[in-house]
Amino acid sequence: MIRSGREETYVIAEEHGDGALLLRPEASLTAAPSELPSTAASDGVAAGVLLDAILEIQGLTVAYGTKVAVSDVSFRIGRGEIFGLLGPNGAGKTSTLSAVEGLVKPRAGTVVLDGLDIRRHAAQAKSRMGVQLQATSFQAELTIKQIVRLYAGLYGVRLTDDEIAGRLREVGLAGDADKPFKQLSGGQQQRLSLQIAVVHEPALLLLDEPTAGLDPQSRRQLWGRIEHLRREGGSILLTTHSMEEAQAVCDRVAIIDHGRLLTAETPRDLIEKHKDDPRVRNVAHGDVTLEDVFIGLTGSEIRD
Repeated sequence: MIRSGREETYVIAEEHGDGALLLRPEASLTAAPSELPSTAASDGVAAGVLLDAILEIQGLTVAYGTKVAVSDVSFRIGRGEIFGLLGPNGAGKTSTLSAVEGLVKPRAGTVVLDGLDIRRHAAQAKSRMGVQLQATSFQAELTIKQIVRLYAGLYGVRLTDDEIAGRLREVGLAGDADKPFKQLSGGQQQRLSLQIAVVHEPALLLLDEPTAGLDPQSRRQLWGRIEHLRREGGSILLTTHSMEEAQAVCDRVAIIDHGRLLTAETPRDLIEKHKDDPRVRNVAHGDVTLEDVFIGLTGSEIRD
């Protein structure tokens, strides 16, 4: 956040049940180096990170006061991989993403993005990620073209009118370049949000329920766009409540519940591994699906 002409970093100090967040300024990381885990080499590249990993999470624990939201979670995402993080409401998905984004300070563990420890090298790491939230609101009166130019500039990317037109064409918004954001449909807003998230060509794209509220046509189009980004060399970490979506687009999925990682497999391997589990067979109707496995492992109770 920019305040009084200088950059300030805020972290989540407390998360309320209604989704409201209490923010506080983050203490300078360089002021107390003894508190930081020694996982980074002197050149900024973390030691022990596999060369083909775009994201490596080790022993991540996130807490809000006495409430532990994420407990000792570890997983890695390979370059060019679409990785799905699945879990019921309150399982720890958003807190995990917040730690990756640098919005929350972990109680323990490390997050390494493209070889950079995100706490030791926050600015560099954040410049290599793009984020699309479940609901994103841009300045209502600005046109799509103005929004793209504005956010590209924030990332230090200079775009000509032709380049902006080309990027909007990629997401089916070329004919709406001069339309104010407030006049866009939900699907158009999501497509614009995705374009903004990748305007600086990030190494890792974080998507928080990217197709929530979209109609089937918009959802399929977004799936195609995600696959295109992967073919271009990008890596994607997404959260979703749609098991159909996870099974269709993800190379691997991890299931998290009550803050703990239960498993991480390809959708096919996950189904094969648990298809004879009595908990899964009890909820399956016919052939076992990823949703059956998910409910079998996490329970059928509705979460708030």
